[in-house]
Amino acid sequence: MKILKGGVCAPLGFKASGVHCGIRKNKTKEDLALVVSDVMCSAAAVYTTNKVKGAPILVTKKHLENGKARAIICNSGNANTCNADGVEKAERMCALTGEYTGIAAEDVIVASTGVIGQILPIEPIEGGMKALTEGLSEQGAANAARAIMTTDTVAKEFAREDVIGGKAVRVGAMAKGSGMIHPNMATLLCFVTSDAAITPAMLGKALHAAVADTLNMVSIDGDTSTNDMLTVMASGKAGNKEITCEGEDYEKFLALLTAVLTDVSRAIAKDGEGATRLLECKVTGAPDELTAKKIAKSVVCSSLLKAAISAADANWGRVLCAIGYTDAQFDIDKIDVDLSSKEGSIAVCRNGSGVPFDEDEAKKILTPDEVTVNVNCNIGTARATAWGCDLTCDYVKINADYRT
Repeated sequence: MKILKGGVCAPLGFKASGVHCGIRKNKTKEDLALVVSDVMCSAAAVYTTNKVKGAPILVTKKHLENGKARAIICNSGNANTCNADGVEKAERMCALTGEYTGIAAEDVIVASTGVIGQILPIEPIEGGMKALTEGLSEQGAANAARAIMTTDTVAKEFAREDVIGGKAVRVGAMAKGSGMIHPNMATLLCFVTSDAAITPAMLGKALHAAVADTLNMVSIDGDTSTNDMLTVMASGKAGNKEITCEGEDYEKFLALLTAVLTDVSRAIAKDGEGATRLLECKVTGAPDELTAKKIAKSVVCSSLLKAAISAADANWGRVLCAIGYTDAQFDIDKIDVDLSSKEGSIAVCRNGSGVPFDEDEAKKILTPDEVTVNVNCNIGTARATAWGCDLTCDYVKINADYRT
């Protein structure tokens, strides 16, 4: 499996663009993104589980009922949520995309991200469409990735390639997300493209399976957003035999999609608002996969542990505490915990009890920007991984000043 550059434009058949249209006051920040396919694509999506849903989700759900799409338009700076005219504005964004690209409005995926409850001004979008469409390019992925950012500190783009059915098949993605991120699904914006030939039904099946092991295992702050969704479009331009059922080709595509979404998940967690460290929890030896996932999520969601990780404090009791209130059945007296990073690994708990360890060595291990909590349940073969981040004072500052 090769790692590629180019994000959503790495797969064959896609162009992208990103411009500043004026939704954001800061003129140096792009705030409107467009991704377009040369051909009609198979398409699928997963959406936020929040009962309050942004207007763009309602429109996109309707447009994807037939499993087809050709374009994505997304603005940042305003979520277009809890507004009486929200659906009208979202539909207008799709119509504008159609007017400037020739793509039918019902084949457009629409998304918005930013402040909730403020009326989305459509005039900046109308005024920015000419530059946006003129900027469409196979080299435009980076501009589009920047245009969907809110409190993100870095753009998030990934792409990989593998051979499926004798053909090189690519999957690319761009994502935004730094706060209001908590399972389940997946609370962020993520747009995936592929040149695989695959039916909408199998694409949807693969997407749900991949999300279960990746983005649904990410938590930043316990808040589930109102707008967020993940969409995937597959152009078929790779020329592989169309994937219509489960089998070797489907499994390879699923592995490719899962790998890209794992890249996205790690980047989202590492760029959590105010974060200084990626917190990863790897659970092994669990009685079943569901239990493994629950334990891993419980660990990365612990505010007390996240605060300890911020200080590189090996307060392993907080790990045991988080494991202990997990809603699952297992024997806490068999739990082992190790802490690890590029600086090494150290045992801190065996059979549910503490073991002597060097505090200075533990602090050294917890100092790098990526740390792992390894939990072995010692009662089975199931495993799972979850991702989060440390909790710092900057998280409070960012969210206290978010609207100003």
